[in-house]
Amino acid sequence: MRYVLTLSIIWLCSLSAYAQTDSAAAADKKTTFTIGALYTNNASYYGQKAEEAMPYVAASAALRFGSGIYFTGTAFRLLNDSGRVVSAGSAGAGIAFNLSKKLTADLGYSYTFYPANSPFLQAASPHSANASLQYEYFLTSGLQLDYNFGKEQDAFLTFSTEKLISLGSLAKGKDLITLTPAVEITGGSQRFYQTYVTEKRYRDSILGLPVPPIFNVPGTGTETTTTTSSATRFSMLSYNLRVPLAYNRAHYMIEAAYQLSVLDKNAQTGGGTANSFFSCSIYYQF
Repeated sequence: MRYVLTLSIIWLCSLSAYAQTDSAAAADKKTTFTIGALYTNNASYYGQKAEEAMPYVAASAALRFGSGIYFTGTAFRLLNDSGRVVSAGSAGAGIAFNLSKKLTADLGYSYTFYPANSPFLQAASPHSANASLQYEYFLTSGLQLDYNFGKEQDAFLTFSTEKLISLGSLAKGKDLITLTPAVEITGGSQRFYQTYVTEKRYRDSILGLPVPPIFNVPGTGTETTTTTSSATRFSMLSYNLRVPLAYNRAHYMIEAAYQLSVLDKNAQTGGGTANSFFSCSIYYQF
């Protein structure tokens, strides 16, 4: 979920760059309000996924001022969550600003409200502070640092590069079809996973599901120095390819995106395996 949410917030705060406006400068300085809806077949956390499938729908909103300050909010509903209308909710704020003509920076913070016994991988770390740099030339490349904390504390570093490709117009210049393939490489620590495994055992026991023996998780008496070191040290986690196809108009965008994530051998969520994610979204900007 965190990966998709980050991409959504970035787009919500920069939709005017794709919209048909009189000038780029005017688009950057005006205040905008954007609402959106999204469906994805599984929740992604830096290309990683939980043991159980977690398809969800989300509703989001973002208010961005001409100064670059923005506020965001998102509500998530897991499709297999029969006990709640809202499975999680997130609120955030930040500021984006130019360092030069082609280099931009972003500083932000968000808090996600998870209910007790939430199945999300990252539920142990509801706070998230992030800083990013983005350089736009032939390709748009970026570097983002996330510090997610709560019961656990983890840091993630993501390098990304993408290329906006125009596929033409269907309405004589009033719209634009774009393809924006992006490659991302993420590394980080994995303390979150130890808490996830422990709390999943608790959820399964409440539901009366078979609870297999748990190994190498702190507090169970079976932990090892090797596992603890793997969770706390910084290591490569995932290699991601995302291919979004979008239809853009002056005030709205419809997008379908496919993401392939290959997990590094160090990833405790399933090292060496590949995860696939598909999402559909629509955003409208006032």
